[in-house]
Amino acid sequence: MLKKTYVRDGKNQIIGSFTTGYKGSFETLVRDEHGNVIGRTSERFKTTRDGKGNLVSIKSANPGLLLGRNCR
Repeated sequence: MLKKTYVRDGKNQIIGSFTTGYKGSFETLVRDEHGNVIGRTSERFKTTRDGKGNLVSIKSANPGLLLGRNCR
């Protein structure tokens, strides 16, 4: 089952979202406030990748790493 979670800033404005529940090479899709995919995370491989497929982290599958870099 897919689950979408919105991320808001201190002014309650949406700055991004992430969708979990995928099966396969990635479990979370991270999107910016415009709905563009800015990266993917994998709990299976413990990695975070940006929208171009470059590794952001090889030790953490954290959507916050992508939202902090690309949505501010």
